[in-house]
Amino acid sequence: MSPLVSIRPKDRDAIIQSLRAGVVPRTGLQYVQVGRKNEIEALIKDLDRVMDGGAGIRFVIGEYGSGKTFLLYLMRSIALEKKLVSAHADLSPDRRLYATDGRARSLYAELMRNLSTRAKPDGGALPVVVERFVSSALAEATAQGCAPADVIQGRLAQLSEMVGGFDFANVIGAYWRGYDTGQDQLKQDAVRWLRGEFTAKTDARAALGVRSIVDDANAYDHLKLFARFVRLAGFDGFLVCLDEMVNLYKLTNSMARVNNYEQLLRMVNDSLQGIAVGLGFLLGGTPEFLTDTRRGLYSYQALQSRLAENTFTANGLVDYSGPVIRLSNLTQEDFYVLLTKLRDVYESGDGGRPLVSDDGVQQFMSYCSGRIGDAYFRTPRTTIREFMNLLAVLDQNPDKSLTDIIGAISLTEEVNPDLQPLQDDEEGQGQPASDDGELRAFKL
Repeated sequence: MSPLVSIRPKDRDAIIQSLRAGVVPRTGLQYVQVGRKNEIEALIKDLDRVMDGGAGIRFVIGEYGSGKTFLLYLMRSIALEKKLVSAHADLSPDRRLYATDGRARSLYAELMRNLSTRAKPDGGALPVVVERFVSSALAEATAQGCAPADVIQGRLAQLSEMVGGFDFANVIGAYWRGYDTGQDQLKQDAVRWLRGEFTAKTDARAALGVRSIVDDANAYDHLKLFARFVRLAGFDGFLVCLDEMVNLYKLTNSMARVNNYEQLLRMVNDSLQGIAVGLGFLLGGTPEFLTDTRRGLYSYQALQSRLAENTFTANGLVDYSGPVIRLSNLTQEDFYVLLTKLRDVYESGDGGRPLVSDDGVQQFMSYCSGRIGDAYFRTPRTTIREFMNLLAVLDQNPDKSLTDIIGAISLTEEVNPDLQPLQDDEEGQGQPASDDGELRAFKL
């Protein structure tokens, strides 16, 4: 058994508790990462492009339980190390790319709540970003011997030509006034506006003197604005991670799907054409979400043409430069390495003792293979969860061996729940759901 590198108890506990619950840990991912070398290298190149002022968008496509969310979280961690600002959110029935009843604004607000930097990786970093912008402006004003307000106004001038840029600059100016005069309420109102928490324009005007707010119609434009702003604050770019994109595929109302796909098309066009400066998107979804020609992205002709895979990638040939990255399956060797890493993480605790030998790991894999076949390492979430549960039982029952308890493990192949449709009642989009003729009418 190889000795484990030093790991903080906080990271160890986060890994164990998250994996036993079947979710991806937010920290300590480097201790359990295996495989995906080509995919990670391709996504790192995207980050480098964003850092250079470019844009990027990738659809990370993989089967249910195959590790899409893990890869998104890993890239988020790498982005923070590279001095990017990151935001992440899951799409849900209440959070969408397009809506008319506040659900697009809700997605924006969730992203802003989860805003992270290297110094504040667990979210809530929006005030940190604004403070850094103000502090750098103060330093520049001191060096030039001019008023800080003039420096701030000059820096933000480039944003005024963008949609919502004028009011965005005024809100940052209001934050500076609160900072300069000690008015904490003014600073809090500015942060609330930037987070998309104002729901009425009259409230925003009374608090900050601006005429607009972040709403469904301009939420994406404000993401582009914020990407420019973080670069002005001294960061190298902005990465947005959106998971559970399959929730768009599950919408039963065809008009709602088409409107969301049109917004997604706008994001794809801006990214591929480099219009969204310093902004990168990582979007996680299942194969059905992408290729289903009735309900998926391929049902929208303009998206299908942009996301179609390279026709020359046959007979084992690969291409990781396109907008779609399909997650390759973990090999049995990769999965063996993963389980040994998880075992080492578990055994690294206080008073840790050997729980499972290398031969025991192979015995567990053989048992899983006999129960559900190759799915145990191709879509490994359930297998990982049960392995962590096994380690917990062995740890707390030292008189028992692996052979004594392995037969009690309940292991079944995961069933994808994303194929069940969501009922949609979005205001203004309540047309009857007809996926044969109605959707074709909206193809480009």
